[in-house]
Amino acid sequence: MINHLSIFDWLYLKEVMIQMGFSRQLVRWIMMCVEIVDYSVIVNNEMVSLIIPDRGLRQRDPLSPYLFILCAEGLSALIRKVERCEDLHGISICTHAPTISHLLFADDCFLFFKANEKEV
Repeated sequence: MINHLSIFDWLYLKEVMIQMGFSRQLVRWIMMCVEIVDYSVIVNNEMVSLIIPDRGLRQRDPLSPYLFILCAEGLSALIRKVERCEDLHGISICTHAPTISHLLFADDCFLFFKANEKEV
């Protein structure tokens, strides 16, 4: 199954890695893995065709879970930033409990905000 990401999604991933302090060379290598990919079919030790997919990353790709974690961390940082500006408000189960604005688990994301137009 193809992972349908636009060029903006790859730019987001690249910017997250840069903001997290990854070296420019490592960012270039990772971006090459996800942006530039092709496959060849070999039959009887002879290449018979070249397949150039729409996107570089596929399900079950060993790099995929790590890239997901980086993107999720970027999302968490953006949510925390907006919370500090008091533009979003999470929930709290009691008076002295910490506020929870989001939970990330595997490929699920739960967001907890006030039900008003501004926070939507």
